[in-house]
Amino acid sequence: MKPTPRGPRTRKNKVASSSPKKLRLPVHGVLLLDKSVGHSSNDALIMAKRLLNAQKAGHTGTLDPFATGLLPLCFGEATKFAGDLLDADKTYDTEVHLGLTSDTGDTEGAIIRESAVDVSLAQIEDVLSRFRGPLMQIPPMYSALKRDGKPLYEYARAGITLEREARAVTIYRLELLGYEAPFLRLRVSCSKGTYIRVLGEEIGNALGCGGHLRALRRIQVGDLLLDGAMTLDALSALEMPQRLASLAPVDALLRSFAEVSLNDDLAKRFLHGQRLALAKESGVTLPQGGRVRVYRQSDAQLLGTAQLADYGVLAPERLVSTGD
Repeated sequence: MKPTPRGPRTRKNKVASSSPKKLRLPVHGVLLLDKSVGHSSNDALIMAKRLLNAQKAGHTGTLDPFATGLLPLCFGEATKFAGDLLDADKTYDTEVHLGLTSDTGDTEGAIIRESAVDVSLAQIEDVLSRFRGPLMQIPPMYSALKRDGKPLYEYARAGITLEREARAVTIYRLELLGYEAPFLRLRVSCSKGTYIRVLGEEIGNALGCGGHLRALRRIQVGDLLLDGAMTLDALSALEMPQRLASLAPVDALLRSFAEVSLNDDLAKRFLHGQRLALAKESGVTLPQGGRVRVYRQSDAQLLGTAQLADYGVLAPERLVSTGD
């Protein structure tokens, strides 16, 4: 029996299994996010970027998943200045659970030691005084610091402990907010690179009972405050125009810098990356030398940041795309 003849093979057109990719918007500004427990900083950034339908986004330093509070998120042109907040001083409210030591220094780890807690307010104040000012602090194994391209927490999860070099940090303020045994509430203002988990552990050890962080809430980053920050739930409840209106302007990250305003001609030259000898220009008010934020005088448009030398030369540093 002969096989039934078949016609020529035809290639079926593939049908797209998903709808076209949503077009992202050129959103520019800073979202002061009040991060909730359970989200990593990157997860929070991804969710906020999706809610704002933004093309480009970045955060200004991480908060551990168990921590809450201020996480400034940058969008569009603001991402050019996100790195400035990495070096900024920060302030936290924290609660140390005395008597219980965990392997991570916080609530996410397993309890590895339990001790009796019998300390007085006088003992606490004495111990706190030892941790104010410059300190040398050894970063924890459960941290995102990398060794040979791999974060330390991966070694820690594998049961490997590596030698870590102590780093210089500064505790500008260490205030006792309250004590109801075994919970010790503190406010800490510190320099960049300070691990509050390590500080809590060291305070507990100095009190003779150990301890770990039960809660951590960041309330200030540089000049930015938690007051007025918005949760992801609150952001998602808004319509898109209100979400966009909730963003602070790009220069919210630069408020600690002195201001320089340029006329249209100087602004054009600045945006082309030219160094400007402003000491020779009339009508330009010069602050003291150092990093400055630069505006166009006619429309108060932020142009970027620059270094201003003591002899009045303005050297462009990071420039903002103005659409001109």
